[in-house]
Amino acid sequence: MKNITPCLWFDSEGEDAAKFYVSIFKNSKIKHIQRYTEVGREHHGREPGSVMVVSFEINGQEYTALNGGPIFKISEAVSFQVMCESQDEVDYYWEKLGAGGDPESRVCGWLKDKFGVSWQIIPTKFLEMLASGDAEKAQRAYAAMFGMKKLDLAALETAYNGT
Repeated sequence: MKNITPCLWFDSEGEDAAKFYVSIFKNSKIKHIQRYTEVGREHHGREPGSVMVVSFEINGQEYTALNGGPIFKISEAVSFQVMCESQDEVDYYWEKLGAGGDPESRVCGWLKDKFGVSWQIIPTKFLEMLASGDAEKAQRAYAAMFGMKKLDLAALETAYNGT
């Protein structure tokens, strides 16, 4: 088996979304753009030549953006986790992915971008705290997270250490 490729269904914003994502993540690129043709127009209703599918890659993971029309909507039921090694990385991805997105969606490290896709921007050290085996410390860090929109690694570490 090759890889599993997530396919994001958009009304007509697939190319814009793919370009947005590859502009944010290093080692990313648009791989292929496929356009609608006259074939099947009675089903898809799209203008021949308009973008149907954009294949793109982020850090070696392939994705597909499909312009399938307004039938299905992206929801928070699926989100993408961005594991960050530092607060600077958290800040960068929070700012870039959140630009133009829904400010009401921002809670506990989650945000929705301008295309409605949900992202979790997570410092890996926070996950290490939760998995440390010290339940009391982990619970303090976990409780601190609930009071945050963007995760603050220093505040999480302070809570974890009880200082």
